[in-house]
Amino acid sequence: MTTVPPGSTIGILGGGQLGRMIAIAAAQLGYGTHIYAPEESGPAADVSPRWACGAYEDAAALAAFADSVDVVTYEFENIDPAAVDVLATHGLVRPAAHALRIAQDRLAEKRFVQDLGGLTAPFASVESLDDLERAIATIGSRAILKTNRMGYDGKGQARINHPGDAADAWNAIGRQSAILEGFVTFAEEFSVILVRGADGEIRFWDCAANVHVDGILATSTVPAGPQIEAQVDAARALAAQVADALDYVGVLTLEFFASADGPVFNEMAPRVHNSGHWTIEGAVTSQFENHVRAICGIPLGDTRLAARGVEMRNLIGHQVNEWQAILSDPASHLHLYGKHEARAGRKMGHVTRLIL
Repeated sequence: MTTVPPGSTIGILGGGQLGRMIAIAAAQLGYGTHIYAPEESGPAADVSPRWACGAYEDAAALAAFADSVDVVTYEFENIDPAAVDVLATHGLVRPAAHALRIAQDRLAEKRFVQDLGGLTAPFASVESLDDLERAIATIGSRAILKTNRMGYDGKGQARINHPGDAADAWNAIGRQSAILEGFVTFAEEFSVILVRGADGEIRFWDCAANVHVDGILATSTVPAGPQIEAQVDAARALAAQVADALDYVGVLTLEFFASADGPVFNEMAPRVHNSGHWTIEGAVTSQFENHVRAICGIPLGDTRLAARGVEMRNLIGHQVNEWQAILSDPASHLHLYGKHEARAGRKMGHVTRLIL
């Protein structure tokens, strides 16, 4: 097992808020960070001493970046896996590109989980309006049409409530390769966040109950409550299977619906996750620190709760202007991402409130 000791440099693909928080955790453990992104700056620029601006298609720039760091990781999954393959020929990359390929393709992701015995929503591949109409006839008219690739926080999706919605939904997603998912009747949504070391050790954080508003995560709360807790063991077992099957190294997130039939897999993210932001103050070791520990091959940290309960609330758009009131609450911890423009639907920061 390759160990990357403190004093080394971690390369991070992407310079958004997740890269920012990884860089902060890395610095606390004595690592330097170097960002690679197509933008000239971003939230991670405030905390990472080095930033390389380059395209993910630029093999020469990627090679130079890989040669300047000791291990590479990524903060989001919408990166061409070919870029990760290039980096891997020059050095250590964790997680590997295979996890990206599965997570980027919603059809591949659903089939991968089904093959492991996981329960998913009914789904069908859609490549044309005719395909969509046939899929609606098979799955039912209450469904969600999603682009097969890209899209997050509710983007690239269209709801269907009756067969006559097909054409509008197909146009709304840009008439591109898609997946139709049947509606799932569920009580609550939750996420399983784990960290897997290079030696195969897996540790889990407590599962959070997640509430979404307009397709964007609004709050994550721990403990999650009895309905979710009854399904945690089964969801964790599946998440561990996924991590092992991918030979995954780092933090991995799987989102689930708590249903009458058990946990229904929704999607996975091969990275640190918004629903795990509460772990910065709410767990003995945060998801960001344990991601750094895992990719560097050093011992994993304790994932237990550090309080009786925790609630994380995203600050979306102009909610960021509540900072003064948040700071007046001694139980609250404010995290602002350094974004200069507050827009509707944009994550500007988050606040974590501990119940001691």
